[in-house]
Order: sequence, then structure tokens, then C-alpha cells
Amino acid sequence: MARKPRIHFSGAVYHVILRGNAGQPIFFDDRDRYRLCIILQYVVEKFSCRIHGFCLMTNHVHLVVQTGDVPLSRIMQILSLRYTKWINFSQSRTGHVFQGRYKALLLDADTYLMELVRYIHLNPVRAGMVASVDDYPWSGHHGYLGVEVLPWLTTDWALSMFSTDTRNAQNAYANFVMDGIGEKRRNEFHIGTCEGRILGDENFTDDSFVKANQLRGCSFSLADVINAVCHRYVITAEQLKAPGKARPFSEARAVTALLVQESLWLSLTELGKILSRNIAPLGRSGRRLLEKTFKDEMLHSKIDEIRLDLTK
Repeated sequence: MARKPRIHFSGAVYHVILRGNAGQPIFFDDRDRYRLCIILQYVVEKFSCRIHGFCLMTNHVHLVVQTGDVPLSRIMQILSLRYTKWINFSQSRTGHVFQGRYKALLLDADTYLMELVRYIHLNPVRAGMVASVDDYPWSGHHGYLGVEVLPWLTTDWALSMFSTDTRNAQNAYANFVMDGIGEKRRNEFHIGTCEGRILGDENFTDDSFVKANQLRGCSFSLADVINAVCHRYVITAEQLKAPGKARPFSEARAVTALLVQESLWLSLTELGKILSRNIAPLGRSGRRLLEKTFKDEMLHSKIDEIRLDLTK
């Protein structure tokens, strides 16, 4: 299934969900939860992003993340990589901790921020882990009440939606959360209202695509992808199609396959015909390359440059 390109612009707010690989736990004790909080503080300071809400469950994590100039993809790569290294070290194991690609839903914060914060802070209650949201220590709830200081958690924007006076805002927040007790799963916070990646009305959606320099629907062709990749790798289309695994041609083919798989309208089958290659190994090469970008910052930057070329 084709993956949708991420929508990024400075100031964008996302509901992010990270799940354990194959539904397995991602936390084994409180040390692990503390470690993830330390990593969250690190990415907030390094990338000038903001965390407006969070909840650490047993096998998944909810975050409300607002980006600055650095795309969410880069932030999540560093967070995932550092936490995976910690778990593999502390548990004397190897392999993946998180399940594939994280879920990120861009949202109209002016409309949905406070409701989303309440929704994820109440997650342990809905799951039957605690009777009261006050009893769960691993969410942003206590930070919003002012009873816990989390320097990496931003609460002022959401609280200002209740009152300009901090104490009045905190009391209003507490009442707002209590009013949400008994609320069931809200699908819009998981699948959005547009293309499975945006929660907002048509005006917000259109404005987001403009800010992100993306076009809704088919904005570039397969030929455009091939030309953009060849341009960045300084090779010809014939060299891209040539047999063999020599670099940089093999890497350029993998990049092309990755970009095709990310799109909604391009076909890996058509790419296979053009390159005279079987689509199964072609698809695997694209997925392997994506994993490689977690550790290779230069490769990550090059692919982002090609993505940007395609949106111009």
C-alpha cells in the first residue's frame, strides 16, 4: 500500500502514536519511562519543537507535537533510534522496538488541541488501567494541573484557551477532563477527516497544503521522480536503468522506489517496467533505504531535498 507523504510546515501540530513492534510492550519498568522522558526533553531542546501533551501506555505512546523548522520525521527518527538503543542495551537484545512507521495526524489545533489533550490524558482510564486520571503518573495531566514540573511539556497554549489566569485555567482544565470521563474511542483522533492524515475542515486542509508546498492529488509524475533523482545523483536515466548493483546507481534506484511507494498516485509496477526490474526486490530496496536514513543524516537530507524538488 502506498504511503502518504508527510505534511510539514513550521508550527504544525500533530497527534503522534508510536506502537510497539507486533503489539509488544515498549516499557519494561519505570526506568524505561524515565528514559523516554529524557529523550523527549532532548528533542525539544535540540529541534525547538514543543510537546503539548503525552501519555506513555504499556505498548504505545501518544504525543501532541508542534514542530518548528525541523520536520516531524527527523524528530521521530532521533527519538525512536535513541530509545531503541536504550531498550536493546538495557534488555540485552537486538532488533526493532517500534512497529514500522509511526502514525501522525496533522490537526487544526485551534479547534481540536484541548480536546485531544484531554483524550490522550484519559487513555489509561478508558483502558481500565486506573479508575481516575489523577492516579496515572505517566501522562501530561499532572503537568497541566501544576502539581508536577516537566520543563519539556508546554501547557500555556492549551490552558490559555480556558483563561488568562493560570490558576483559573488549571481549575477549568481539571473540570474539562472530568467532563470527559466515560468518553469512548474517538475515531477522528486516529484517522482524521481528510486522507487519513489531517483533522480539520476543508479550509484548514487547503491552507496546510499551501504552507507545506504540497498539492492535493497527483502533483508530480513518475518521470518527474526519475528526473529529480537523476539530477541529485548526477546520473542519467539510462544509468539508473542499467543492470548491476554499483553505487550510486543502486542507491538512486532505491530512492526512486521509496518516493514512488510514498506517493498515493504512482505505481511501483510502472517503475519496475521502466527500470526492467521485479517490483518485489525494488520495493524491498526502498524500505531498506528508509531504515538506513534513521542513521545516515546525509542520506536523509538528500532524500528530503528530492522531495522538496518534487513539490516546487
